[in-house]
Order: sequence, then C-alpha cells, then structure tokens
Amino acid sequence: MRIALTGSSGKLGSVVLNELRAAGHDVIGMDIVGQRGPGFVRVDLTDYGQVVDALTAVNDQHDGFDAVVHLAAIPAPGIAPDIATFHNNMPSTFNVFWAAIRLGITRIVYASSETVLGLPFDVPPPYIPVDEEYPARPESVYSLVKHLEEQLAIELVRWHPDVSITALRFSNVMVPEDYEAFPYDADPRDRKWNLWGYIDARDGAQAIERALQVAPPGFDRFIIAAADTVTTRPNAELLAEVFPDVPVHGDLGEHDTMLSIVKARRLLGYDPQHSWRD
Repeated sequence: MRIALTGSSGKLGSVVLNELRAAGHDVIGMDIVGQRGPGFVRVDLTDYGQVVDALTAVNDQHDGFDAVVHLAAIPAPGIAPDIATFHNNMPSTFNVFWAAIRLGITRIVYASSETVLGLPFDVPPPYIPVDEEYPARPESVYSLVKHLEEQLAIELVRWHPDVSITALRFSNVMVPEDYEAFPYDADPRDRKWNLWGYIDARDGAQAIERALQVAPPGFDRFIIAAADTVTTRPNAELLAEVFPDVPVHGDLGEHDTMLSIVKARRLLGYDPQHSWRD
C-alpha cells in the first residue's frame, strides 16, 4: 500500500515507519518536526488546508494514498497544559479523518489509548483482565480526547459505510533501549496505573499492518499490548496486594498481560513477538 503516516518522527511512529517499509509498503512520513528529504512531508495537522494538501499530492513524492495511519499527537497527559493537549489532538484527528474521507481514502488506522480503560485506575477496573467491552472511563483531558476520537470515528463510518477506521488502544510504548529499566519489581503500585502493561513498538507496528490488511468497513477498537507484564512478580500476587476486590475473569497465567489482547488476536491476527524477557 501507499500509506500516509502521521507522527512519523515520534517514538512509535519512527518504528512503524521502518517496519512498514520493511514489509514492502510505500510510506510517506508526516509530522511537524523531522528531517527534510524523500519520504517525509512537514505538515501542521491542526491546519486543515495543510492536511488536505499533504494527502492530495506533494511535488514528486506521491500523488495520493491507499491508507492513512494517524499516530501524531501530544502522546500522554501531563506533557502540555490540558487546553493545549485538547486544541492539538482533537482538531488534528478530525482534520486527518475528514480530509482522508473527502479524498476517497477508505482505510484509516489510528492510535487510540489504553487510558480510555480508566487509567490510572485510582478507581479500580470493573474486572481483570480489562477488555473492550465496558464503556470508556476517561480520567484526564488526554484520555477524554481519545474517547471523543473514537466517537467521531463511529459517526463518520455511519455516514460513510465504505470507510474502515480502526482504533488501536496502545499500551505504554517501549523500545529495546527501555528494557534496561525492567523488571519493575520494587513496588507493584509503581505500575498499577496500567495493570503492569506495555507494548513493544515493533509489535505495535505489526498490529497496525494487520489492521490495514484485514479490518473490514466500519469502526472497531482493539487493546494492543505485549503478551506479558513488566514484572517478574506473579499476577496472583500483584492482584492480591493491589486489587484484592476486583473480579478476575478466567485464568490470568503467571505473567500474562492483564490488558486483554484476545479480541486483537481473534479479529486482526495480532500475535506479539517481542518481550523484555527475551
């Protein structure tokens, strides 16, 4: 596919760029920062005119796209003032979705967030492992925007039934260099905020490619996490200490992720290959 990748200079985006190209796709990176050169377009996604222009054609770099992967955003709460996070992330996503649909691009995959599950779980989750079945519980402006983006996607595909929009609720993104800090064993409460989850950026790229390949028209959302936790402490021990009253659904295993990837495995064919334990 010829793919427009927003946020191509970010932590996840830079890995996704390399992985999608290695898989044979023609990928044009788009970001507000980055090095000038072939395969990159500098664009302010909060400016709708720039987004339309960038997705339409840029000199001799491309003349349109088969798909859009939208990863650009202020990537977490607390990085910028809440109003800045909202004013950057919400318009950027609307502009990308709206421009893509107007231009006839019917395959969109984008970064939602594990935060819509209720992070940092100061109010315990309804059950463990958490999944996509219970209503969103945003606890920050950043998370609220992610929830609103999903609602936006739901309405857009209702208006345009031929369009596929897939929201990937990525866990805490890690690259191999980050594994020097693992395992997180000292105090289980240090990482209870996302149920001791993470995602290797390379597996994040795999999930994106799977969604590009197989997601049908319409909207769907998927938790995307590694298959294991960030600690050597057994799951039963963690839950007994931190979430003793939360119901457990099924067998958690000793170190299996508590951010359920069952749906992503079943419908996308997602199969995480990377672990800090390697």
